[in-house]
Amino acid sequence: MNSSTTVSAELGLRLVVPDSPTVPLLACLEYAADDPYAIRMAFYVGNDEPVEWIFARELLTIGIVRRVGDGDVQVWPVSPDSDHALNIALSSPFGNALFEAPLMPLADFLHRTYEIVAAGRESEFIDMEAELDNLLWPS
Repeated sequence: MNSSTTVSAELGLRLVVPDSPTVPLLACLEYAADDPYAIRMAFYVGNDEPVEWIFARELLTIGIVRRVGDGDVQVWPVSPDSDHALNIALSSPFGNALFEAPLMPLADFLHRTYEIVAAGRESEFIDMEAELDNLLWPS
């Protein structure tokens, strides 16, 4: 991948812990034109390997204005009047986590992804033949 087809950003998040102060942590966001629907978010917790989640770019985009998501990932504004932060809720068999993400750096990251691949043009960046080969002829 070259830098003209990828975007990355570090984002300071707050882990929301019931009945306790929020816990700051760092996440790395990555987007690549060769996987145009997905955003990878790696959470750094201590010295261990990062915990990575992959979810739809559109999920974050819609989540800026209203609650969206079914199942493992849900995104929504912290409050209807807030233009400062976004909630990101993650759920897995190992537990649940709620993060507050600062809106402006996240919106800037998303804007840069849409400069690489415009909304509605994602399918133009997928090599369908290669994807079908991967599905039909696994190595």
